[in-house]
Amino acid sequence: MAVTGEETDTGTPTDLSACHLRNPGTSSSSQGGTGITGLSAFSSKQPTTDSIHKREIRLLKNREAARECRRKKKEYVRCLENRVAVLENQNKTLIDELRAMKEMYRHE
Repeated sequence: MAVTGEETDTGTPTDLSACHLRNPGTSSSSQGGTGITGLSAFSSKQPTTDSIHKREIRLLKNREAARECRRKKKEYVRCLENRVAVLENQNKTLIDELRAMKEMYRHE
């Protein structure tokens, strides 16, 4: 269950950065519409570069989070497989013990 909480925590900053990306674009559009023609072209160009940079950072963080999530999932599956092996061995031992007890009581 700790994995689920960590996934949520890694998902939250990505969602917040996505919101930050939308907000500067909205404010630059309103600035660009009211400014002088030469100035509006300059001001609209700057937030675009900034938003591209922020998007690249967000995508990079998302890739890293996905990689970490896959690593944790593999670890979890590996632990489950080990536990299955242990329980199968324990089950086999108990079945053998049960057979031995039944054989012992049949001969008496």
